[in-house]
Amino acid sequence: QVQLVESGGGLVQPGGSLRLSCAASGFTLRNYAMSWYRQAPGEERDLVENITSTGRTTTYADSVKGRFTISRDDAKNTVYLQMNSLKPEDTAVYYCKAEWATRTFWGQGTQVTVSS
Repeated sequence: QVQLVESGGGLVQPGGSLRLSCAASGFTLRNYAMSWYRQAPGEERDLVENITSTGRTTTYADSVKGRFTISRDDAKNTVYLQMNSLKPEDTAVYYCKAEWATRTFWGQGTQVTVSS
């Protein structure tokens, strides 16, 4: 069964850090471009970071530049999002997406709440 499973979300205080993981099963991530999106309540799902199959990264959300880092470990079939200096406005459900040619897979999301 093809599946992407996010983990690592939770409640964290402002200024704290979290590392999200996105583990693939039923297929190999190696050829896929991977992305992290987030969706806050009442908002659209926005692209945050992307990493190509060759490891090139792009940050799409200006608000996370210098704070978030996407990475991948193809040997573990997993992609990560390191989030530092978290702010209340980072509160959202975070989703990972895998894309290759005509194939697209989404995870179910993991909640990140930044609050004191």
